[in-house]
Amino acid sequence: MAPPLRIAIIGQSNFAADVLELILEKKYNVVGVFTIPDKGSREDILATTAARHNIPVFKFASWRKKGVALPEVLQQYKSVKATLNVLPFCSQFIPMEVIDGADLGSICYHPSILPRHRGASAIQWTLIEGDEDAGFTIFWADDGLDTGPILLQKQAPIEPTDTLDTIYKRFLYPEGVKSMGVAVDMVAAGTAPKITQTEIGATYDPAMFKEENQFVDLNQPASNIFNFVRGLDSQPGAIAIVLNANGSEEKVRLFGAHIYSAGPVKQLGSLKLKGLKTPAYIHPDGLLIQGTDGNFVNVRRIKKGSKMINAADWFKQSDQPQITEFSEDELLKKEILRGVWNSILKAPIEAETDFFAAGAGSMDVVRLVEECKDAFDVPLENEHVFMAPVFEEFFVEIVKNLRQGSSASGVEVPFEGFIMRANKREIPVPTQLFINGEFVNAERNYTLDIINPTNEELICKVACASRNDVDKAVQAAHNAFYGSWKQVSARQRGQLMMKLADLMEQYKEDLATIESVDSGAVYTLALKTHIGMSIDAWRYFAGWCDKIQGSTIPVNPARPNNVLTFTKREPIGVTGLVTPWNYPLMMLSWKMAACIAAGNTCLIKPAQTCPLTALKFAELTVKAGFPPGVINVVPGQGSGAGQAVADHPLIRKLGFTGSTPIGKVIMKSCADSNLKKCSLELGGKSPLVIFADCDLDKAVKHVSRFIFSN
Repeated sequence: MAPPLRIAIIGQSNFAADVLELILEKKYNVVGVFTIPDKGSREDILATTAARHNIPVFKFASWRKKGVALPEVLQQYKSVKATLNVLPFCSQFIPMEVIDGADLGSICYHPSILPRHRGASAIQWTLIEGDEDAGFTIFWADDGLDTGPILLQKQAPIEPTDTLDTIYKRFLYPEGVKSMGVAVDMVAAGTAPKITQTEIGATYDPAMFKEENQFVDLNQPASNIFNFVRGLDSQPGAIAIVLNANGSEEKVRLFGAHIYSAGPVKQLGSLKLKGLKTPAYIHPDGLLIQGTDGNFVNVRRIKKGSKMINAADWFKQSDQPQITEFSEDELLKKEILRGVWNSILKAPIEAETDFFAAGAGSMDVVRLVEECKDAFDVPLENEHVFMAPVFEEFFVEIVKNLRQGSSASGVEVPFEGFIMRANKREIPVPTQLFINGEFVNAERNYTLDIINPTNEELICKVACASRNDVDKAVQAAHNAFYGSWKQVSARQRGQLMMKLADLMEQYKEDLATIESVDSGAVYTLALKTHIGMSIDAWRYFAGWCDKIQGSTIPVNPARPNNVLTFTKREPIGVTGLVTPWNYPLMMLSWKMAACIAAGNTCLIKPAQTCPLTALKFAELTVKAGFPPGVINVVPGQGSGAGQAVADHPLIRKLGFTGSTPIGKVIMKSCADSNLKKCSLELGGKSPLVIFADCDLDKAVKHVSRFIFSN
């Protein structure tokens, strides 16, 4: 029987720390950890983890000098009497006296499918070269550079949206940690293979931590440009040179690239990039760069110096109002945030402390985001750190997220509309389409006449949505579903819905007045029922947000293999709503609140005769803090806007209330377009059966009352 392993861990970073934790869980004996020196007062997490488990820690700035192993370093290594060296992630050159110093040798993790992409930048080159699969190799170290015999390999397909960060976080990191544990098990069991590497297809790629290798060649097809940019996203970023109008050159870094295929864009300006024959165009969704094949790459974010900006904001002046006054609670949270930064950076945190200049890496970004989510319950992504790397800027971003959706009575929502003077009130009412969080005019400025049913006088003219307008609203909802809305947790959805209900309560007299004038409802009935029940609906479904869950179901072959079936409840995507003239706000609320609670995004085409309450409601969603695109309101004609909603392929479900003949058309359109799900509430007035022996006068009286109260 082989003697028990005595393992030495050599390396650094969270990856190495997690490998150490896994090996300890498996009850192996780790006799020493060898890592890099502290950066200032900041210790590498591998050293911190080892110290917590009372494992001897050795910190070497270098293992050798002029190619010769340092005697004092070699002596300290030999003192632990390791029988196996495990190198999960190591940036230092380890001398062969150490590599071969353990009886069983040394096993290393390398993030590529060897022999392809040998070298220090394997993940980057896997993406840059456009490989179909990414993977990693655990191999036996020898005197070559990533040339030793292979112990095991794993791989996974590269997704079209993968970047350096995502492929590492999704596959290379978690599966790599597990596989290092498997490799140690195989060595302990004496079953670890040593498969000689072939030189067929072998590549050794330049190191991408050298700046001269980070410049993107723009004189190539769009797919190559895209692969290069995502290969360096989010560290360090692909470099491009902007040629300014005054003749100066400005170095920038590009992030968040994707192949663009969405069609014509609204240009906000153009940039000249060095090496690019055609101008690059700034548009609302980023920076468009045309490849030599005529296709486009869209870049969402640009880094100028140490400041990350949205590419669409290149020409915007920094004249937006800055938050300078903070509440006592926010200042308390600032100190909590300072503590989070300090725990990561292990250094004093000042207002101007730059997260990356202080030594933070990509895994520190992940840690910061997750700790802030736990501490403040705010929706953050890695890009928020890159957009605001300085402590004070990042704190302001946290405050913005915390304030978003606060009762925001001071939030002004710009729109074109009119003042409704009724019920001793003056109520500003929007008359434009509501798309992507903004009130906008309809295509060609088409409008609908809105008539007061009481006196048949013109109330106002409201924008009339075309098919193109509906498409813009759907695209906004689609982008929100896969973007900002996806970042909002179920609990935060519920909070937003509660805030919206509170605002509806605050403005209920205004809403009831609009509903009374617009649809002819009796004011007292509108106040209590139309508006009151709408508020109740939003509060009811807000409570459901964090209670939507699946279930596990036992099945017959559960034993002995513990097979089970489970359901997982997920939002479906973009939902379209088409509602009638009776109970305008209630129809909206009954349908939309359920959709929003489940995590979907919505657009609604209200009845063309009475859309005003829906538009006022849209204004309140902005004040409540809903992200742009989550809720969209497109008044219009049924044959135009309504039909466009039913036909649109990006809408996954449609809810319709109306007549049976139109319901048949809706159902057919849903089937023909994309087999979208549909919920139909159809029919005319309920029939009344009156028997011969009843009081006919009383029956007529009740029938009349039923008709006029709907």
